[in-house]
Amino acid sequence: MVLPETYLEHPQKTEHGDYASSFPLKLARAMGMKPMQIAEILVSLIPSSPVLETVSAAPPGFVNFKLRSAWLVGIVESILAIGKKYGNIDVGQGTRIQVEFVSVNPTGPLHVAHGRGAVLGSTLSNILSAAGYNVEREYYFNDAGNQMQAFFNSLYARYKQCLGIEVPMPEDGYHGNYMVDLAKQIIEEKGKDYLNLPEKEGLSALGAIGLEIVMKWIKDDLTRLGIAFDVWFSERSLYGGGQFERALSILRKGGYVTEREKATWFVSTALGEDKDNVVIRSNGTPTYFGADIAYHYNKFIERNFDRVIDIWGADHQGHVSRVKASVAALGVDPSRLDIIVHQMIMLHRGKELVKISKRTGDIIFLSEVIDEVGVDACRFFFLSRTADSQMDFDLELAKKQSADNPVYYVQYAHARIASILRLAEEKGIDFSKGDVNLLTSEPELALIRKLSLLPELIETAAQSLEPHHLTYFAQDLATVFHTFYRDCRVVSDDEALTAARLKLVSAAKFTLARTLHLMGMTAPDKM
Repeated sequence: MVLPETYLEHPQKTEHGDYASSFPLKLARAMGMKPMQIAEILVSLIPSSPVLETVSAAPPGFVNFKLRSAWLVGIVESILAIGKKYGNIDVGQGTRIQVEFVSVNPTGPLHVAHGRGAVLGSTLSNILSAAGYNVEREYYFNDAGNQMQAFFNSLYARYKQCLGIEVPMPEDGYHGNYMVDLAKQIIEEKGKDYLNLPEKEGLSALGAIGLEIVMKWIKDDLTRLGIAFDVWFSERSLYGGGQFERALSILRKGGYVTEREKATWFVSTALGEDKDNVVIRSNGTPTYFGADIAYHYNKFIERNFDRVIDIWGADHQGHVSRVKASVAALGVDPSRLDIIVHQMIMLHRGKELVKISKRTGDIIFLSEVIDEVGVDACRFFFLSRTADSQMDFDLELAKKQSADNPVYYVQYAHARIASILRLAEEKGIDFSKGDVNLLTSEPELALIRKLSLLPELIETAAQSLEPHHLTYFAQDLATVFHTFYRDCRVVSDDEALTAARLKLVSAAKFTLARTLHLMGMTAPDKM
């Protein structure tokens, strides 16, 4: 008999225990027995343990596990011993993972949706590192191809217009107001000499300067958001380095390339796709998809990453299956490639939908949102929903200094913890020898239970590639701590209990700070 998959979960009601298993319910049909009968048999087979206080069967067929309080309080000492690295686990065992995220074409500033991908990627990278993976963070920028040519043409037109020469903007160009600002900046810094060059030469030189400036805009915004990359990978290098030709050669040998209509096609239909896809246009230029094949050849075959995670915007949804197919055609197990597609963001100010920038009348740039609500609020709100769900970002809520704002609520909990520890220091209290066995009340044990979950949460988030779990954990931890603070006076006339509770408070500070830092946020000591 093949046994069904089983796992432990946390019951919603604490009186049911700390963990529960529904295994008897899954076994009932195959065993021809009632779930409760199976649960009772399993309970009888589980030996006593210094970790478990009780193991019991519960209707309609659960096995519940309750941890011993005497064992549970030892977690406080473990957290204090580990300190700032609390939560680290080694499920990754050094597996090399590349996380590629943002990767916006350098044709303009980052907008608010790019910020979501940036925070998802950086936080997921933090989680994977904490889980024992060897993580490399990468930004892939398209500095070649049709989109860059359209950017160059647009900039050249704006440059001329700003110097009083009437020329039309390219129909496929970039019409945003930022292009005017870019042209004016170049004129201010470099003058009008590019008009004196032959048009092709002037366009190329101007485009190179524009590309450099836009890349600086992008890097500055990402730096403000607390995001750093290990590698900035140029699309152009795929052609100069020969990766494009080598990847295409593998596909040809596998029978996955055909020539028709004067273009070169990847035979996606041979791998279950609905249609074939062009990799080299009839004019001889590679397509975006062709470059992507070469890029993944570089990732898997040349740099030999064990796993690759791509984080893309919603406009790339239709690109997922064909990239997976191309990876398979290269001889790479497509299960080694994970692609996360994050959905759009709707900005609000209360009930008002925000569609355009007040400052420019243009698309809303990431820098404007950072200016308005701050880095921490940006990061928390960008993480607060699963990547595959559209999210509403309330700018007014993000600025509130009240418990309604989850960012303020969580950070205030950390500041409150820090104030308690400052008070203890001012009173000269040495709690290093506090006895954690004195922590027996329900608010104390509830806080310890919550603290104990961080390593498990990191494992779950690393395996599911879902960093949003951190935001929920941070809010839950803040709530449990605020309840503990309300019900348990920390610094009191009882010196022994004070020392024990200060140890618990210190462990809570490490845990909450670690959670915030994994999200790329600050853990303020004062607010």
